[in-house]
Amino acid sequence: MEEEIKAEFQKNGFNFDDEGEVLKKCLTFCINYNLKPSDLVSSWEVYYLNRQLDESTVKDDEMDGFMLHLQNEQKEAIIKEEPSLHIYSSKDVDMILNDEDENIAEDILGTPPDNLKLYSDALDSTHKANANGYSSDKPSKLVTPFGRRTEKLVVKFNINNLPNTENGCIEHDDENTEDDIIKRIKTGKKCSLMVHGSGPEPGCRFMYDRTEDRFNALENRIRKHANALVSSGLYEEPTDPTVASQRSLFAVGMICCDGDGHLNDKSVLLQSSVEHSGGQRVRLDLHKLGEFSLFPGQVVGIEGSNPSGHCLIASKLVDQIPLPVDAVVDVHPSMKQALDQEIHSTVVISRPEEISMIIAAGPFTTTDNLYFEPLKELISYAKRKQPQLLILLGPFVDSEHPQIKKGTTDSSFDEIFHLEILRRLQDYVEYMGSEVRAILVPSIRDANHDFVLPQPPFDIQPPDIIHQITSLTNPGMFEANQIKVGCCTVDVLKQLSGEEMSRCSKDGTSNDRMGRLANHILNQRSFYPLYPPAEGIPLDFSLAQEALTISTIPDIIILPSDMKYFIKVLSLGGRNEGEEQKKCVCVNPGRLAKGEGSGTFAEIYYHGSPEMMNTSIISI
Repeated sequence: MEEEIKAEFQKNGFNFDDEGEVLKKCLTFCINYNLKPSDLVSSWEVYYLNRQLDESTVKDDEMDGFMLHLQNEQKEAIIKEEPSLHIYSSKDVDMILNDEDENIAEDILGTPPDNLKLYSDALDSTHKANANGYSSDKPSKLVTPFGRRTEKLVVKFNINNLPNTENGCIEHDDENTEDDIIKRIKTGKKCSLMVHGSGPEPGCRFMYDRTEDRFNALENRIRKHANALVSSGLYEEPTDPTVASQRSLFAVGMICCDGDGHLNDKSVLLQSSVEHSGGQRVRLDLHKLGEFSLFPGQVVGIEGSNPSGHCLIASKLVDQIPLPVDAVVDVHPSMKQALDQEIHSTVVISRPEEISMIIAAGPFTTTDNLYFEPLKELISYAKRKQPQLLILLGPFVDSEHPQIKKGTTDSSFDEIFHLEILRRLQDYVEYMGSEVRAILVPSIRDANHDFVLPQPPFDIQPPDIIHQITSLTNPGMFEANQIKVGCCTVDVLKQLSGEEMSRCSKDGTSNDRMGRLANHILNQRSFYPLYPPAEGIPLDFSLAQEALTISTIPDIIILPSDMKYFIKVLSLGGRNEGEEQKKCVCVNPGRLAKGEGSGTFAEIYYHGSPEMMNTSIISI
């Protein structure tokens, strides 16, 4: 029969990669599913077209996915013949094993209410067996490496500046003995929420940027930086650094590298603006500087001299904009969402500048399956702790997950997103009541979303809870209880770490490298100041000018990274006499899932300032 299968494939224009193994598996499929060779090849053509495979070669690597395709065809054929037949899955078996027979009757025979029909099409089409790695409402009896973890909800790092009387919000216990019914009707504190920004909208056109757009974006950054330095009254008007002069001068420009490699002492160039130097570059000599930290794309002010006209000898480097007395947020009315219009009088409004939040960054499932166990554990923890904000940062459907990469999932990425993420969040906010809010921030690693930076928000509009589940742009800014929060899911810290060149002071002061990298984001007033962008970053300059700008220093900035988790209090300004000093809490919550094991998340209770907060990094 193998020869018949081979002839049928060749008849339809297909050849084989590993003929022996492929034919052996195809023969097994024909026997198990009672298929003729012609039927098998017809099914392969459908699978081939659906997967958009490039070559007309039947590969052994595709056999697992093809088997799932055949299983689904068989199931659909049975359902079509017997519409009233219920096909039991691992979900039903788990519920029976957990003595939940009554719920089965409701699930099978009952008609769900309208408010539970959200994304019903997506859910119905994605009920999978455990062999495919999908989750069910109750976890399978199969114990995964994540399920065997030993450290559960262990505090890895903590900053606690609150007195004991105000520190009842964060208690890292595993159990909660409070009565569930009392908990669900307990009056909560609803926070106000306002989304700032001028990022792209869902469905926008992208990757149409021209060379002119890139040039204008860089030129505008240099010009705005120069204007801010001059407006502070501490620096004179910039001059052309490429002109030979024995006199001291002040110039503003962007750090560049004279080659394709990394920055070093001999390769640093300064590119000034078109207005002052026609956009020309000049070599930068840094030997007189005791300490500095530079990276490509950084806009700086330089005091020095250029006696030869070929090399600017720096005597002082200005790498941050002096803070104004009061920074007013410029928010476009059409981009501002006031999400607190329907707060009932029975709800206790939080005091201004006080908020509790749980922050987690994806991936939200381990690499060995798509059960999304870490996300389920996180939501269970959030139900016990009742934060005002649950902030989830992508990736949600991670394009780097092995099963997503191989295409062995038999559902679309949107269906996985709706089933595993949105449905769980809907259940969470319905369980917690109207006081809780959830915020989603996409990632360029999300397989179900636009691959561009800046990214538009997810286009989600669940009924009845639109004011509770909000999606931001990436990067994004919002204000909750008058506390400004910024977030960006691109791993800019890791990318800056690979490109930065620094010289540390020799006076024995501590060298906080992660704090220095995070400070670059705020000092440059940009969520992504690196240029050229790192490999794999789809930076679109036609969208980037305003969307990447940090118009005002946030109270909290969230920068998830593959580098080690941290929470740091950053200080800006205060270098010059009379200059305002601003503090910002920078949070890297780590990844919720790391490989096949557990990761970390952050929990924050912020009471008006970094001096009055309780923050923790906790293992899931």
